[in-house]
Amino acid sequence: MVKKVLIYSTAYFPMVGGAEVAIKEIADRLTDFEFVLVTARLNRAYPKKEKIGNVTVYRLGWGTHFDKLYLAFLGGRFGLKLTQDEPFGLVWGMMASFAGLAALRFKELSPGVKFLLTLQEGDDLKEVEKKMRILKWRFKKVFILADQVQVISSYLREWAMSFGVEEKNITIVPNGVDLDKFNFSGRNKNKTIITTSRLVKKNGVDTLIRSLALLPTDYRLKILGVGPDEKKLKNLARELGLSERVDFVGFVASENIKDYFAQAEVFARPALSEGLGNSFLEAMAFGLSVIGTPVGGIIDFLKDGETGWLVPPNDPQVLAEKIKFITKEENEAQVEEVIKKARSLVEEKYNWVKIAEEMDSLLSRLAE
Repeated sequence: MVKKVLIYSTAYFPMVGGAEVAIKEIADRLTDFEFVLVTARLNRAYPKKEKIGNVTVYRLGWGTHFDKLYLAFLGGRFGLKLTQDEPFGLVWGMMASFAGLAALRFKELSPGVKFLLTLQEGDDLKEVEKKMRILKWRFKKVFILADQVQVISSYLREWAMSFGVEEKNITIVPNGVDLDKFNFSGRNKNKTIITTSRLVKKNGVDTLIRSLALLPTDYRLKILGVGPDEKKLKNLARELGLSERVDFVGFVASENIKDYFAQAEVFARPALSEGLGNSFLEAMAFGLSVIGTPVGGIIDFLKDGETGWLVPPNDPQVLAEKIKFITKEENEAQVEEVIKKARSLVEEKYNWVKIAEEMDSLLSRLAE
């Protein structure tokens, strides 16, 4: 018997982030389920209804940012209308934000349906709480009324517990990597550093640019991604005399990121906060040397000198020294060993096939 699951997500394809990728990767592998997803429209070009893989998508609103509020306040009742033909066995809220509020409302209207809350937050959690402070009483209720909370890292487990969720009701199932797509390619020795991230303060791209100024002129940096800080970061590169050494690539579709990884030796993201960090895992799977910071969910998989390297946030000097260490010929044997351990870890714990199996078990138990 096919189990029917109602998902609420603030955004969905073609808008892509870690949460959206997780839904699609899991749903496409779990063909015993029927997935219906309600999201904010956000762009008038997006159809109000379409099928994407194994997910039927409904978009609410007019194609503006106000659609998020529409989803939060009216999405629950819209989901209730979709139950007229056949009831849902489970409601799944993706993140404790507008989508979480919509899932909460559906739960209140259909108390007999189990509510799974997934936490994928990558921004500074204090900032997340600040944004939701106007709806603080509802925001906290998202955690309290959830029958089960799935988190992608130990860091987010602690956050859920701070809102009163009992540890027994929390399951850690991380995001993963498509190992066929990010296939180990061997080491590149060209002193090219790469980062893939939204161009926002929390991803520490400014620190990465400043570190390049401390490296010899044969080191180059490729930045994949777009965001509100793009102009500021380009000005910084120009002020430091790095315009010829920093390549702002812009938006790159997820299926093409591996082509840019093939041009690099080191992946670095000196983030200030991170829920987990899919880009780190993809780079590890591909065979790049990976540098991160000991914040958020990064410490679940990045062990200094074992599966990658850790540097303090906001410290371009230490970051530059770490990049030099990785690219020095005399350290080649140690670096190769770290790369191999990183790939093995991703294969063992962070591949979508294994993660889909874990989610199958979790969803089946809740949907019974």
